[in-house]
Amino acid sequence: MRRPKRSIGLVAMVVALALATVAACSAGTITSRPAAKGSGGGTLVMGAEMEPDCADWLGSCAGSAWGTWAIQEHTIPRVFDYAKKQGVWTEVPSPLLTEMPTVADVGGKQVVTYKISPKAVWSDGVPITSTDFEYTWNQVVTGEDIYDQSGYASIESVDDSDPKTAVVTFSEPYASWRTLFAAYGVLPSHLLEGKDRAAEMNDGYAWSGGPWFADWERGEQVTLTPNPKYWGKKAKIDKVVFKFIANTSAAFKAFKNGEVLAIYPQPQPDAVEQIEGGIPDTKAIVNVVTGNTEALWINNDAAPFDSLAVRQAFAYAIDRDLIIKRLFGGIGVEHALQTLNPPSQARYADTEAYAGYTRNLKKVNQLMKGDGWAKNDDGVWEKDGQAAEITLNTTPGDQRRRLTGQILQEMLKKAGFALTVKTNPSFFSEQLPTGDYQVALYATVATSLDPGLCVIACSKYIPGPSNDDSGQNFQRIDVAALDPLLETVDTAYDPTERIKAAKAADVVMAENQVSLPLDSLPNIALWSRRIVGPVGDNPILAMFWNMNEWSLKKNEWSLKKKG
Repeated sequence: MRRPKRSIGLVAMVVALALATVAACSAGTITSRPAAKGSGGGTLVMGAEMEPDCADWLGSCAGSAWGTWAIQEHTIPRVFDYAKKQGVWTEVPSPLLTEMPTVADVGGKQVVTYKISPKAVWSDGVPITSTDFEYTWNQVVTGEDIYDQSGYASIESVDDSDPKTAVVTFSEPYASWRTLFAAYGVLPSHLLEGKDRAAEMNDGYAWSGGPWFADWERGEQVTLTPNPKYWGKKAKIDKVVFKFIANTSAAFKAFKNGEVLAIYPQPQPDAVEQIEGGIPDTKAIVNVVTGNTEALWINNDAAPFDSLAVRQAFAYAIDRDLIIKRLFGGIGVEHALQTLNPPSQARYADTEAYAGYTRNLKKVNQLMKGDGWAKNDDGVWEKDGQAAEITLNTTPGDQRRRLTGQILQEMLKKAGFALTVKTNPSFFSEQLPTGDYQVALYATVATSLDPGLCVIACSKYIPGPSNDDSGQNFQRIDVAALDPLLETVDTAYDPTERIKAAKAADVVMAENQVSLPLDSLPNIALWSRRIVGPVGDNPILAMFWNMNEWSLKKNEWSLKKKG
């Protein structure tokens, strides 16, 4: 599964910054229920760069990674956490389970067994059971407008006869089974069965199966308060506030002013410069090798990109290395990503698949003329009365992407393409799923350590009537040679076979120039020294996943307890 926006960091370059004192202020409070007090107390206010469109984590509206980071991972129980062992990130059982799930061949069918902790309960005290697994599976495969059904559609049954043992039988092999009940988690059947799940969860929910409750005030913030029924490590802080600050520069300013005590910002040019110079009273991690894939995501079904020649000419018109040096040279990133796989899955990638696409205006001319295009009086390619006018959609309030768009406009103008850059805060929820765009600049977020580009590149995942508009192949990629390769990656148990198929798929995607990778989008985590505990970036769940283990220095709470 991939989510638009950003996440994941694997190889950390720790940047030590100087000490000083920063004053902090309140972002206000929201309270909708009584909750337990944190053992350490205080309120932590943090910046969030994007407000989620919804809190129905199964729905196509749940495309923003910030929804996961601010709400989902704190309230929805999942089967896996992710830990670094001997320098390698790997799946480990979450508090929901008593042990790692087992995989067996039973009568020629793949069977995965999950042992649920006897202590695991929902916030109302009702036990979390195998029926919740069965309910979640049914919702994914039978629900409308589901974000991603891959893997779940391969499940034949979920045996819930033992309340604390979920036995999942597959109708066909599914090698990426570790993604299941992890990215989506598990939902409470006793609270949602027989109801409209999407409507019940869309604007938030009053229950929890994690260490926190979440109250979402649209347009303002999300407030987390401890869940007293949580059976794992209890939250130490009384209240955590994610304050929505959509503009990265504004979020960075709020952090420096002490208005928020932690941010997970996009690596904007001015932020990179300030990090290099040092920020008082701050700790930071800059992950230069990540699981993100920032790319020019092309709609292969929209003119003029429905022509392979145009897609290839577009790639040859761009000097990607120049763009990367302008954006990230200050933190040591100088070369473009040459695969649509994130670096966290490099073993499955042909890391030089796109290396042949360097700026070459001679090839641009050859490809465009060969496809029947000629330049008009404005120097723009034209065919059958239609000029090569391209609209690039991207996220608002992002200085780095605005700069990228400006560089692209100049490069493409010289190559005969007229580029317009537009921003739309609803792009992920409205235009992207419906295919109402030509090319978009954003980053995808891997939600698992397992490879799986099929969900964004196999033709069966093009949203449409055949799959009830579910699927993440928003680029409308339809390449016959690609589907079987990516399906092998999803189903083959043999690691060698999976790696071979994944690398071959990279080559096919590059040959068909289905989209153009730019960079792996470095992750930046910044937090005040007032926050104590195991703070750091996580390859799947970002920096916030273990906030129940954080605390605040008692004499420096960011918000005094005033009710």
